[in-house]
Amino acid sequence: MHSAEFIEKRRFIVKLGKMLHKFGTPAYRLEVHLLNVAEFLGIGAAFAITPTVLTFVIWQPGEDSEYTHVARVMPGELDLGSLSRTDEIVDAVANNLMTLQDATARLNEIAAMPNPYSRKATFLAYGAAGGAFAMLMHASWTDVAYATALSLLVYLFVLWAEKSRRVTNMLEPLVALVSALAATAIAAYFDPSINVPIVVLSAIIVFIPGLALTLGLAELAARHLVSGTARIMDAVMLLFKLYFGAFLGMALGAKLFGDVPFQPGLAVPAWTSWLAVAALCGSLVIVFRARKKHAFWGLLSGFIAYAASQLGGLYLGLALGAFVGAFAVGIYGNLFTRFMDAPASIVSLQGMIVLVPGSKTYIGLNAFISGEQIVSTDHIGQQTFLIFMSLVAGFIFANVALPPKKSL
Repeated sequence: MHSAEFIEKRRFIVKLGKMLHKFGTPAYRLEVHLLNVAEFLGIGAAFAITPTVLTFVIWQPGEDSEYTHVARVMPGELDLGSLSRTDEIVDAVANNLMTLQDATARLNEIAAMPNPYSRKATFLAYGAAGGAFAMLMHASWTDVAYATALSLLVYLFVLWAEKSRRVTNMLEPLVALVSALAATAIAAYFDPSINVPIVVLSAIIVFIPGLALTLGLAELAARHLVSGTARIMDAVMLLFKLYFGAFLGMALGAKLFGDVPFQPGLAVPAWTSWLAVAALCGSLVIVFRARKKHAFWGLLSGFIAYAASQLGGLYLGLALGAFVGAFAVGIYGNLFTRFMDAPASIVSLQGMIVLVPGSKTYIGLNAFISGEQIVSTDHIGQQTFLIFMSLVAGFIFANVALPPKKSL
């Protein structure tokens, strides 16, 4: 192999690995995918992927010299649209429809692409996510309205963080603090029927790291111990920051506005859960920057996850209901890959969001520290742990029952 050809191939692999990591690909999938790419390019490679460090070791078969590239990176954020476009480039290279030079140039173009959705659309998506979660928690209609309004307020701080590094460093506890103060003020001066803890949790639900905890456990299950441990600890620290901000905000609110006796309102009807799933998954299409051609399939994933988990819960209990839901979403994602020739994670992540018990982790942390329960649930710590395990097991069983066509 000529030296120039080898340089071009290793440059492509390094660029591809950095971009897929930036778009939120878990370590166990990213390493397998990069090994597959190196194999069809005809070079040897080994990779060590963590949320903050990428290590590439690449060599020409039959030669002793190795090329090593180590990069310090920030944990990636989900960008399903860019992930899909990147996968199409890899397919084009594998089918000899695109040269490596053109592929690298195209990767640079994808990296520079702006958010395909406007700030107005993202603003509305944040509000829809907060209101939808309040519906799933069977709060009252007023709680749903207040949760939507506070979620819109939270997005304003997200926009502020884009322009200020200081705000970025304290964004999570800041939005929780502001949401809690606003909710306690509403309870004191406007509506004593507001369920303050539920509204605060709904307002910051976009930040609750349930998905990160699930992916971390999946990485541990795949024996990616360093990456899985790092991802879980990062998620736990994020949860601590959110809870501290909410706890401080409610404490300050009680001092500033006084304690207001809670007057529970009428809960939303049970059928609104389906409306909430539609609104939540629709908002995730925008938040995760999914392509419009995949939006319907992502929405369908959320409905499959919710329907399967509810049906499984009727016969097997709440925790094993999550296993049934994860198994159904895993099968659906692998079928999507086979028929649409796109990564399964484009649709399976939205179903996973419906299933992950991130909110239960927050509620359990509140019960452990304050001794008070946001919602009446027995053994919430055990339930949360079992649901996490059920989700990981469900996706593992799904990949065994119907092996994925793609590694992403």
